Amino acid sequence: MIQDVSPFVQTILGTGLTWFVTALGSVFCFIISSHSVHLQNQILDGCLGFSAGIMLAASFWSLLDPALEMAKNDLGLGAYAIVPVISGLFFGAIFVGMVEYFLPAQWFEPALDVAIDSSYMQRKVNSMELLNESHKTTDSLMNKYTESDVRLRRGDTSQNGSYESPESLEDGDNRKQPKRMLMTRRLWLLLIAITVHNIPEGLAVGIAFGGVGQYPHATFSHASNLAIGIAIQNFPEGLAVSLPLYSAGYGFLKSFWYGQLSGLVEPCAGLIGCLAVHFFRKLQPYALGFAAGAMVFVVFDDVMPESHSRGHGRLSSIMGLIGFAIMMCLEVITESN
Repeated sequence: MIQDVSPFVQTILGTGLTWFVTALGSVFCFIISSHSVHLQNQILDGCLGFSAGIMLAASFWSLLDPALEMAKNDLGLGAYAIVPVISGLFFGAIFVGMVEYFLPAQWFEPALDVAIDSSYMQRKVNSMELLNESHKTTDSLMNKYTESDVRLRRGDTSQNGSYESPESLEDGDNRKQPKRMLMTRRLWLLLIAITVHNIPEGLAVGIAFGGVGQYPHATFSHASNLAIGIAIQNFPEGLAVSLPLYSAGYGFLKSFWYGQLSGLVEPCAGLIGCLAVHFFRKLQPYALGFAAGAMVFVVFDDVMPESHSRGHGRLSSIMGLIGFAIMMCLEVITESN
């Protein structure tokens, strides 16, 4: 970020940084996928806890605290300064909650469940291919059954002779749909869900930079620290998209492409937030509260439950404290300089 440029350029640079770190996280799918599923769980859960701590600290020091000072001193609300901030806080949480309510529930399926499911199915397919080969050898030696008879005895009803377990088929009308098609649908839903969650983060950066120079407490350091904090916590989000894709058998370039794509919404949302507060000055305390509410809701409703869902809750909590402490130190050090 560059201090002596317009808020719009600062917003583009700040959200560009958040997108870049999202893309950087996507690259690591190539490294982490070579480890066991258990280690993949630990790495991603630790990263999610770390990002949750950063988001909580950034919500207070970079959003709520400046919003309270603006409403108290600059708008002259005194003791009533908490009203616009709390109003924005709840509106932000309600906004994200309503978005999740109206979207299908399967859009928010845990990321590693997709990766675990895909790696399990890959091992299943590999083992069944060996089983198919052994049956073919037996068939050629005994010459007793036809190939179709053997497939029926093994429970294989596919046309090409490859094994498809009942677990690879959906219930209801989609029971004949192959697992690869089902995986594609689930991964697209995961990509869209994480993209939706990036909108309030982009708004927060744009709102913070848009208010610089309009209020004494809307400082460049607050805005830049917020952008840095969100950029750090975007790392596991890029990984959460690219890792399941890569584990499901997609190529590295395609996995990376979709991983970084989830972060491209932040520059667009950031410009909208910057425009709103730049031309409507008195909206700043409400807007900062709104951005904080959206981020806090995402932490409590999505990030922390997801990081605790695979048995590594203690690791996630410790990493959350570390992330919170690092963001707090970043704020205190930059403000004192």
